[in-house]
Amino acid sequence: MSLIASSHFRIVVGLGKSGMSLVRFLANRGVAFAVADTRENPPELATLRRDYPQVEVRCGELDVEFLCRADELYVSPGLALATPALQQAAARGVKLSGDIELFAHNANAPIVAISGSNAKSTVTTLVGEMAIAAGKRVAVGGNLGTPALDLLSDDVELYVMELSSFQLETTDQLGAEVATVLNVSEDHMDRYSGLPAYHLAKHRIFRGARQVVVNRQDALSRPLIGEGVPCWTFGLNTPDINGFGLREENGEKYLAFQFEHLMPVRELKIRGAHNQANALAALALGHAVGLPLDAMLASLRTFAGLVHRCQWVRELNGVSYYDDSKATNVGAALAAIEGLGTDISGKLVLIAGGDGKGADFSALKAPVATHCRAVVLLGRDAELLAETFGDSVPLIRVKTLEEAVQRAAESAQEGDAVLLSPACASLDMFKNFEERGRLFAQAVGDLS
Repeated sequence: MSLIASSHFRIVVGLGKSGMSLVRFLANRGVAFAVADTRENPPELATLRRDYPQVEVRCGELDVEFLCRADELYVSPGLALATPALQQAAARGVKLSGDIELFAHNANAPIVAISGSNAKSTVTTLVGEMAIAAGKRVAVGGNLGTPALDLLSDDVELYVMELSSFQLETTDQLGAEVATVLNVSEDHMDRYSGLPAYHLAKHRIFRGARQVVVNRQDALSRPLIGEGVPCWTFGLNTPDINGFGLREENGEKYLAFQFEHLMPVRELKIRGAHNQANALAALALGHAVGLPLDAMLASLRTFAGLVHRCQWVRELNGVSYYDDSKATNVGAALAAIEGLGTDISGKLVLIAGGDGKGADFSALKAPVATHCRAVVLLGRDAELLAETFGDSVPLIRVKTLEEAVQRAAESAQEGDAVLLSPACASLDMFKNFEERGRLFAQAVGDLS
């Protein structure tokens, strides 16, 4: 049952993937709407003109008078709400909303809602796999893969949604069955006034949640919730009541729930302490929505991880190569450096650099000094990283990714791992992080 009043006029602001899903949703329900985009030639313009030629579309600088014709603006996550034209429209009584709010009002099955600075794609995918193993009709997407509104179906029994802070900014009442913020570290500081503003945006995910999952080792993941809301926890320490964590017996580490061993850590296909945390988070979320433990553990034994997320590429001369191109912020790189660094016999040779998005790199200094044999630096903010590391580790400056791989291979010793975990966005040198990862894997493949 759709909860959208068809007599009102809407404007979709932003014509990317989520904007196009909004167009389809509104058109299918006979709602009067138009489209605006700040770009002269937005990605989905040709599709819109082909499939919905009757829809008015305005490209280029946003026109406040045009926006004020609408009762509600559905704003793309890619466009900051602080954009002056949007703020002026809001001041004149126009509601700013987004596709996730609309999705939440129209979803007829429980929602597992997942956010966090890092690991949300891995955990979202893993919970989806667990639900499939449990025989559920599940839909997975949001910030990952398929836009939320394209997933809506009466056939779905469970929605597993990755949600970004940008999507949550325009979401007032998600009403998830279970919600989590896996972790919070600086990201998108080019869009937020500081960590508190980013943290607040993330925590909108908990609005109306019936259950919550909390990272015991990250205080910023804990929401302010009322009495009586069930709270499950995960962490790499020993779990207690309602907790998932690690227990050790006879030198063997186990994933555990409360006081019970579930499976040996060595049976996980995904490597590193950060991936053990991801597995525990997925177990907590799945448990909250009633997925049986045996089905979830079976999924963990076969799940090999996501492409460009600490993905093993090859081994050559006793050195393993890992593609973690998705590590576009400090927190993600930190997780990979510490997670992989403690999981190998040798040291890491780290490849880092790119567009730092205004982040503070200082949190990387100590782990890099502990776990890295050398750091290969490239991209726009290479010198900022060099200043951060100082003389705590040998630094190698390069111009291209191919050169970075070559120099890293020369520096690595048997038992080491070469890790592309840039702590930066890719857009200064590449189309996206996927292209960066693909070219890394290609350069690694060319080594002999």
